[in-house]
Amino acid sequence: MEKNKIKAVIFDLDGVITDSARYHYLAWKKLADKLDIPFDEVYNEKLKGVSRMESLELILKNGNASGNYTESQKIAMAEKKNDYYKELIKQITPADILPGIQEFLEELKAEGIHTALASVSKNAPFILGQLGLEQYFDYIADAAKIPNAKPFPDIFLAGMEAFGLTPEECVGIEDARTGIEAIHRAGMKAVGVGTPSEMEEADLLLDTSELKLETIKEKFLLD
Repeated sequence: MEKNKIKAVIFDLDGVITDSARYHYLAWKKLADKLDIPFDEVYNEKLKGVSRMESLELILKNGNASGNYTESQKIAMAEKKNDYYKELIKQITPADILPGIQEFLEELKAEGIHTALASVSKNAPFILGQLGLEQYFDYIADAAKIPNAKPFPDIFLAGMEAFGLTPEECVGIEDARTGIEAIHRAGMKAVGVGTPSEMEEADLLLDTSELKLETIKEKFLLD
């Protein structure tokens, strides 16, 4: 990355800006219970950074039920889970913004650095509204129009292309192993804010409260 060439920061949502993972878990748990399939918080870790339909397939596989349902039934199940989730996330408020995130977004805005949201969640715009952070994002990737989910790089490339930039000018922030892989496959540097054991491939590991433009520049521009 060339000196002073960070022109965009591309954020994941869950676990980076707010922790709505708990709501995803509760929604999947409710569906799994109705299907009489075992599902707990340990198995839920496998769903991190994975699309809705892929998550459903993992849950069905865990109950040896993958072949028990038609594609249309699976789509209906995924929609039911999303209904549960949408009801739960109505509880989200600005108090649920993770430490340091709003300050970091304000710093980026003041420095004229582009910001994009690269979330596989189709509910991302609603959640940003609940958090009161819409004004900080120049671009929100439409998950429904992204061909391949993480660990493919498509959603990070969409953010980059929206600004007409190159990978060297962008930094991605993620909390999931699949997300870090997606950032690297996009050719970008990756900041990890997740569990250290899951962030081994990240170029820089920080807590959200430690996200500062100067810290990122020191790591990526002076290496």
